[in-house]
Amino acid sequence: MNAFEQVKGGLIVSCQALADEPMFGSEVMAKFALAAKQGGAKGIRANTIPDIRAIKKTVDLPVIGIIKKDYPDSEVYITPTFEEAKALIDEGVDVIALDGTCRSRPAGETLEGLVEKIRAYRKDVLLMADTSTYEEAVYAEKLGFDFAGTTLVSYTPYTKGEPIPALPLIRRLAQDLSIPVIAEGGISTPEELRAALDARAFAAVVGGAITRPKQITERFVDALEK
Repeated sequence: MNAFEQVKGGLIVSCQALADEPMFGSEVMAKFALAAKQGGAKGIRANTIPDIRAIKKTVDLPVIGIIKKDYPDSEVYITPTFEEAKALIDEGVDVIALDGTCRSRPAGETLEGLVEKIRAYRKDVLLMADTSTYEEAVYAEKLGFDFAGTTLVSYTPYTKGEPIPALPLIRRLAQDLSIPVIAEGGISTPEELRAALDARAFAAVVGGAITRPKQITERFVDALEK
């Protein structure tokens, strides 16, 4: 049993903030992770090596690590190349998540080629594919990913506007795939979290609804304005 098995049936809290957000900073993200653990979270999803390092020093929960980086020749930005994946492997994250969509990758690299490079560098590393469609998740399983996530539903051009959380897709993938399905994207209430797990997701990731005060405030303000 790998270390990530302990998150089965539980909540993974995404502790992320970009440079233009008020909560940006590794110390803040580590505190968010501690609060998540104290609240009962079973795992953490985090972005950047400094944040991951600070979080791992603060809590002993399994970490899904990503590195978001923009490249001029691709829309893919979640752990887009081997450079980012290698940094995460060297940092010792429990699971590496990377874009598992069919979009073109930086420098013309293929998803298959990237997975091959990662496995050649560290054969036993656990990989999660952030996907947006049924076909992408099926292909990710074929490539040897250990988990398939619904992270990018509504975020790719060809899924824009699709309702999230993508409960029908989660249910279908859980039925058809032999690898665990991670529900992620658009889960904003405890009821939606319960629904995702009832759809047989292995675990579920919640981010903005817990760790992005600016977004949470905007939701309340929007309700007033409507």
